[in-house]
Amino acid sequence: MSGTLVIAHLAGAVALLLWATRMVRTGVTRAYGDILRQKLRRALKNPLIAVMAGTSMAVALQSSTAVSLLVGSFVGSGIVGGTAGLSAVLGADLGSAFVVRILSFDLGLLIPVCLFAGTTIFLATERRTWRQVGRILVGLGLLLLSLQMIGEASEPLRESTILPVITGYLAQDPGIAFLIAAIVTWLFHSSVAAVLLIAALAARGVMPAELAIVLVLGANLGAGLIAMALSKTMPAAARAVPVGNLMLRGLFALTAVVAFVMLAPSPALLGGGPASQAIHAHIAFNLMVVVLGLPLAPLVRRAAEAILLRSGAPTHGSDEVPFETEVSTLDPDALQRPAEALANATRAVVRLCETVEVMLMRIIDLYENYSPEGAEALAALDDKIDRRHAAIKLYLAEMASTTLSDKEARRVQELLGASIKLEQAGDIIVRNMLVHVRKKHDRGLAFTPEGWREVSAFHAAVLANARLAFNVLVSRDKQTARQLVEEKDRLREREKETSKHHFERLRQRQSDSIETSALHLDTIRDLKQINSLLTSSAYPVLEEKGMLRASRLDAA
Repeated sequence: MSGTLVIAHLAGAVALLLWATRMVRTGVTRAYGDILRQKLRRALKNPLIAVMAGTSMAVALQSSTAVSLLVGSFVGSGIVGGTAGLSAVLGADLGSAFVVRILSFDLGLLIPVCLFAGTTIFLATERRTWRQVGRILVGLGLLLLSLQMIGEASEPLRESTILPVITGYLAQDPGIAFLIAAIVTWLFHSSVAAVLLIAALAARGVMPAELAIVLVLGANLGAGLIAMALSKTMPAAARAVPVGNLMLRGLFALTAVVAFVMLAPSPALLGGGPASQAIHAHIAFNLMVVVLGLPLAPLVRRAAEAILLRSGAPTHGSDEVPFETEVSTLDPDALQRPAEALANATRAVVRLCETVEVMLMRIIDLYENYSPEGAEALAALDDKIDRRHAAIKLYLAEMASTTLSDKEARRVQELLGASIKLEQAGDIIVRNMLVHVRKKHDRGLAFTPEGWREVSAFHAAVLANARLAFNVLVSRDKQTARQLVEEKDRLREREKETSKHHFERLRQRQSDSIETSALHLDTIRDLKQINSLLTSSAYPVLEEKGMLRASRLDAA
């Protein structure tokens, strides 16, 4: 086989590996992301528990980067402390190493099972959660298939006359090998994919175990670079988590590679073959980072924040942008240029969307962990929404008085309607749900475990629909709009099931259910009302595309 063909096959297999990894991650995020976020947020109160939570989350998402960005957003919003957040990210790195170990086993028999079961589930149902389960299974099947393809594609490399020269050079210059692995991992945006590729090549005898271990250490440095690069627009408090993680991983990775080169320990201490030795080195390194990094986490976090503040990173989160900055996007000089003015108004409405999303996330946390400071901060966000809504309304009213095309006039009305609905959603969160939260706290009430699971699941569904609605507002995609309306129907059925289960508990005279009955039903009602308000963003899109009849979605 020619070298060009070998490289083409290997590139295709690596591309499939990257795609399959992303497919699994997005499937888990869409199906269980909000539930995982809630569980992680609750776990980030204690550093040791945070490590275990980060490990579990990374195994579920198959990505320590996703966990790092998520935890960073929690820290930036003030939901959790920076030290606990950094501890969770250290655990997430260890979790991603466990993922590599799991996927390195011979799981070839699962390929047809995952592909068949996943495709069948995805095509057989319209329920979003089940469709995402199908997506996860298909992604796992493709991931395992890609690893098999990498092994087969790299087999001819054993006979290559050029490759021994390259690997020989890298083996003699571990510094260059270390940097190349870091860069490749950053380009992949997946340390799992990078380490699996290194292990697959080592298993085929393409590289010696010593070089594979050096490359794995470089991949760990690259993994830290990914999250730092992706968090560059976040506030300093949020960025301190991935930056602190990079500082720890970078320091330990450099120390480990220098120690490995100078001491030259036998790779046989890590396992029986080059692939196992590389993977076990990966796990051992991340375990070492957790054990040695936890005591250093507070110091590293403070150092990272200080560096970021001195570098001029923004100090506020996305939900804390000053009102004056927001108003400046509504440039009055652009009113005579409708396209530019509409873009300005859209940006302002998107900011409203982001703030409502933050409020939805914070209110459910207050149900569990009430604090007067948290309640005041939530009310302050609603005040910001009111001011921003007023500014957007005036701006769009001025636009409407200028000469607009029919399409531009419709968009003005669409943005105005969205702004009104978002302001109403904020009012429901603060004037209704926050009142429920205070009543629950003042009276010392507690949901039954079943009741709280129902409320949490209902809230997670509303939050997922809210994100769909925000996407529709920007993209105006008809399929997403249709999905949003269908999800509204499913939420209505879920409300009926929740009410049925609740009244069943009342009939059984469970004391907790009786005490929290009104609180439970009012919370579900308010969440349903918020969902209805936000879902309305789909109707202008569907109506314009001819997909909306007077009383229901068009069957086409």
